[in-house]
Amino acid sequence: MEEEGETYTMKRYVMILLYRGDQANAFNSEELKEIQDGHMANINRLAEEGKILMAGPMGENEDLRGIFVLDTDSKEEALEWVAGDPAIKVGRLRPEAHIWWTAKGSTMN
Repeated sequence: MEEEGETYTMKRYVMILLYRGDQANAFNSEELKEIQDGHMANINRLAEEGKILMAGPMGENEDLRGIFVLDTDSKEEALEWVAGDPAIKVGRLRPEAHIWWTAKGSTMN
């Protein structure tokens, strides 16, 4: 891709949008803490494995709850990687995979 005399090499990633799941309100506070602890441990594991590049919650209390950016170009592989997340397994969150392109080597500053 060229823009104003500069050439960019684009890289394909998968962005997982995490939506409120069907079972989002089915848990007591103790269960929610356990699910959230497991969710964060899963994010950290995926980051240590180099699979997850960015993760974070949304700022509003709406159905879209968070985002993962995964270092793969396969939606199927990305969904496999996140399938073991405790919040997804119990239906608190529902993942939706989307292909996302950005300039290779770009960072958020």
